[in-house]
Amino acid sequence: MICKAFSFCTVLVPADADRQSEAKSGLFRAKTGDFRRFVTHNVTHRVLTTRVVCIIRKHMKIKAICRTEIIYKNGKSPLAIRFTHQRAHKLVSLGISVEPRYWDKEAEMLTAACPDRAILQSKIDSTLASYRKKIQRLEALDVTVDFSTLFGTASKYTPQFVGTYFRERISDMKRAGKINTAIKYAATQTSLGKFHPAPLRFEEITLTLLNEFEYFLHNEGNQPNSIATKFSVLKAVYNKAIVDKIFLCKENPFLLYKVGKHWTATRKRAIHKEDIQRLMQTELPPTRSRYAEFARDIFLFSYFSAGINFKDIATLRHADMDEGRIYYRRHKTGKPMTCRLHPLAQQIINKYIRKGSSQEDYIFPILDRHEHRTEQQIHNRVHKVLVHINRELKAWSKLLGLTTTLTTYMARH
Repeated sequence: MICKAFSFCTVLVPADADRQSEAKSGLFRAKTGDFRRFVTHNVTHRVLTTRVVCIIRKHMKIKAICRTEIIYKNGKSPLAIRFTHQRAHKLVSLGISVEPRYWDKEAEMLTAACPDRAILQSKIDSTLASYRKKIQRLEALDVTVDFSTLFGTASKYTPQFVGTYFRERISDMKRAGKINTAIKYAATQTSLGKFHPAPLRFEEITLTLLNEFEYFLHNEGNQPNSIATKFSVLKAVYNKAIVDKIFLCKENPFLLYKVGKHWTATRKRAIHKEDIQRLMQTELPPTRSRYAEFARDIFLFSYFSAGINFKDIATLRHADMDEGRIYYRRHKTGKPMTCRLHPLAQQIINKYIRKGSSQEDYIFPILDRHEHRTEQQIHNRVHKVLVHINRELKAWSKLLGLTTTLTTYMARH
């Protein structure tokens, strides 16, 4: 019995050709079956045979055999399943032994005269069917069928395409509230999809492919740190897939490809104390939007609070203040943080305290605990407000004549 993948083609051959011939070429062999039909050629009627050629890829062959080279004291020989792949063989015992005269070698089954034939043949057939099913499943998943995948990993690994696994990881991160990380993963998946539009298997990720992906990202205009981020994400996904037994990793290309080579130190964009004084003392132009004053307050609060990140500012609650200090957990790292409240930072907080606020309410009017409940809602709102604030800080920069543009990030340095 042969487990095989078929592709069909039709050829015309003379009717008197040997109908049982086999065509052989390279890695393929063809078995033919024929049927007759009439065609017209140069006004002469000739009978031709249309031969349907079934090309059989040389994958895994399996068959039941009787090992007549082994004869037990009771005169019986063991039965086994023989697997053949690329001229290599592997035998798997069936746990059955019969006298060789009860085995039909051509039909690959027990003869009708064999004692307990029905029970024994049923076991042979079910074992063959089980292995055929495994082979078909691996082929359907586009996994190379060999002795390693069939016997060592076929039941342990659940192959997936890279894109499918990426989407699962992104969904997991969103459920865990890691929205920013999910966005980085999604950006990496998008870039990888542009680079390799066809479905990609983890086994196809090689050092050559990584180098080609790097070249592609450079041509797409990605900066070094952006490339480093995407490769860090791809490496994390690849290694997680190994742990999750998504594929059998024979050689990890990231052991040779150095992700860290892309990281470049960025110049810290600091602001001078004199500029801070000017920002604090400058009158708010009457033509500015309602975000102008708020943007300045948020920038100064971050500056006087050890450079606290904007999202951490947005999620500060009244309960996070105690005895002249603020306590919070860094969203990016999850690390607990604390800093002393500078008197000017305290003044800014006092400006935004609302009557009737509870300890669970947010300090600044960025988030509403009743409206922004999920991590996705919080992320969307924070991002929207941040865009407005940085736009107003840019206007402040022009008003003050600063050589560098103010951003919430600059307040951290």
